Amino acid sequence: HDLQEPLRTVSSFVQLLSKRYKGKLDDKADTYINFAVEGTTHMQKLLQDLLSFSRAGGGRLNLQPVDLQSVLHKVVQSMGRRIHETGAEVTGEGLPVVTADETQMSQLFQNLISNAIKFRGEDNPMIRISAEHNEHHWIFRITDNGIGIDPNNIDRIFLIFQRLHRREEYPGTGIGLAICKRIVERHGGEITVESDPGEGSTFSFTLPDQEAEERPVISAAVP
Repeated sequence: HDLQEPLRTVSSFVQLLSKRYKGKLDDKADTYINFAVEGTTHMQKLLQDLLSFSRAGGGRLNLQPVDLQSVLHKVVQSMGRRIHETGAEVTGEGLPVVTADETQMSQLFQNLISNAIKFRGEDNPMIRISAEHNEHHWIFRITDNGIGIDPNNIDRIFLIFQRLHRREEYPGTGIGLAICKRIVERHGGEITVESDPGEGSTFSFTLPDQEAEERPVISAAVP
């Protein structure tokens, strides 16, 4: 927050220079002004994402029963314009009710779906969300038909500021998946990905089934 205020001041004056003097000086001056505008815009985005990363790992989780089917529906609605513009199809049925922080679950789904849309291939994005129960955990899978990931880079993608592509190719700061990892781990789960270049990706994450953990184990004597 302390860094944002001086950056807003710098950004405001740089944008003012651009509006007032662009085209009135030489070409080099216009280029320098454009670099300054792009630099301050990117820095603002970095700070906003850093705040999101910090919030994802701080404070107390508001744990309560969360209907993930409803969460997915709200996330898809909020992303409606982008989904429509890219021709994406997002489907998911049978998602359970889990004990979690609803705000963080929304952010988790939004980041993973947004990622699948961003790194799309030539075909319209097809994103499938599914869930299955495995003993004491729920396992969720988000599968897409995007550009995929080189297996050699899989360990890097969940690290903060680790980008696999130039910003000119795919915008962003490289924080989204780091936020996802932090959210899942705060809820007692793990997140992984299986992918190959050109073959799409499947992000999987687990969440504990609190009801299963609290359910007593009843043993019966064998006669």
